[in-house]
Amino acid sequence: MVKKIVVLDYGSGNLRSAERALARVGADVTVTADYDTAMDADGLVVPGVGAFEACMSGLKGVRGERIVGRRLSAGRPVLGICVGMQILFDRGVEHGTETEGCGEWPGTVERLDAPVLPHMGWNTVKAPAGSVLFDGLDAETRFYFVHSYGVREWELQPGEGFAQPLVTWAEHGVPFVAAAENGALMGTQFHPEKSGDAGAALLKNWLGTV
Repeated sequence: MVKKIVVLDYGSGNLRSAERALARVGADVTVTADYDTAMDADGLVVPGVGAFEACMSGLKGVRGERIVGRRLSAGRPVLGICVGMQILFDRGVEHGTETEGCGEWPGTVERLDAPVLPHMGWNTVKAPAGSVLFDGLDAETRFYFVHSYGVREWELQPGEGFAQPLVTWAEHGVPFVAAAENGALMGTQFHPEKSGDAGAALLKNWLGTV
């Protein structure tokens, strides 16, 4: 059965690249800001590039934070990409300004402590055992990153009734969260849509969870 995927158009992100990459792995893809269409889709992809504050402003403009929250409360898949993953956390701090995020994960998006920024190019990641997103991918597989900010500390701990999310790490100056898998909510700091065959394999793995 072909899965219907919405790439949420809120004024940020590589919309057409994401659309093409998802279509490549067999999804029926719609790029839209329409609330009902995004709610009804089998899976929702939230892209994002640029500043955290601007992305949150755009997201709220299409009620995107409500779409994400309502989908997750019903256990319906959401995948955030790059800043689209960052805005799923509690807050972002850029140039001394703190912006409230969607709050689906605790944590702060902050500037990486690295000699060269942005972190741009191909990098390996350290995926945990049991990862769905990275299933079948070699440990030396590289993904394409372009960012200066990230989540440097994972704050969500396992509690009664839920398991510890699977967190994948990468390093540029300091370790940072490269991907996270938390039931219906998943995200990648890198761009799978720009990561060639490796990115296609990851998107196909995600599609299998939808």
